[in-house]
Amino acid sequence: MRNTFHIDLSHIHRVDTFIHVLACEDTHLTTIHLFHYYYYYLFFLSKVFQKIMFLDLEKHFAFYAAYHNNPINIAVHMIFVWPIFFTAVVLINFIPTPFDLPSISFCLFGHDVMLVFNFGFLFTLIYVVCYVCFDVKAGSLAGLLCLFCWVAGCVLGSQLGFQLAWKVVLVVQLISWTAQFIGHGLFERRAPALLDNLLQAFLMAPFFVLFEALQIFFGYEPYPGFRVRVASIVDAETEEWRNKKAELLP
Repeated sequence: MRNTFHIDLSHIHRVDTFIHVLACEDTHLTTIHLFHYYYYYLFFLSKVFQKIMFLDLEKHFAFYAAYHNNPINIAVHMIFVWPIFFTAVVLINFIPTPFDLPSISFCLFGHDVMLVFNFGFLFTLIYVVCYVCFDVKAGSLAGLLCLFCWVAGCVLGSQLGFQLAWKVVLVVQLISWTAQFIGHGLFERRAPALLDNLLQAFLMAPFFVLFEALQIFFGYEPYPGFRVRVASIVDAETEEWRNKKAELLP
């Protein structure tokens, strides 16, 4: 008979309770079991941080979605948001640190590459933790993409050098930001979200772009009814914005 493995999280509200549940589990720990423990631990931490940091996924994603209704504008953001994050990491990797930090060296396609746990890594880690706290599944995927950007940024930066890298970063940033402003001005016909919520625009945009892609192409929902509730919030917010806009018109 196949071994079953399940942990009931409905009554868990404290970290020590969670640890007690793990300790009382009467099962032989296999790799699959450890993976399940790890997943439930991330799930529990995300709930804790949502309460502590007020990370309301419905509220924040509805705010983002209200500024991105036009399909062309949505596609523009899906294409150009992540290059902004990637090139930012490339540039931040060049910031010198006041002390020696651990590093990993390896050879890639005949080139020596060094991954230094520097300010670029710290910058990336902040994004990873924030995304996982919002939603374990989509946030973990977004976190992996962030870490990939850091690794790829280290590799690219070591190959280009600072004198060439900052020029590449500048060009990509200008193109990406210009494309998004055009998307909002010509197609969305609404100012970008950064004018109303600067922190969300810079911190959450990569995650919400990926989250929206998962919704559109795979029908992803973090829990049943999420899309319906978000749609109702977006409709209400959009209607309020249109009414305010109408009041301002002569």
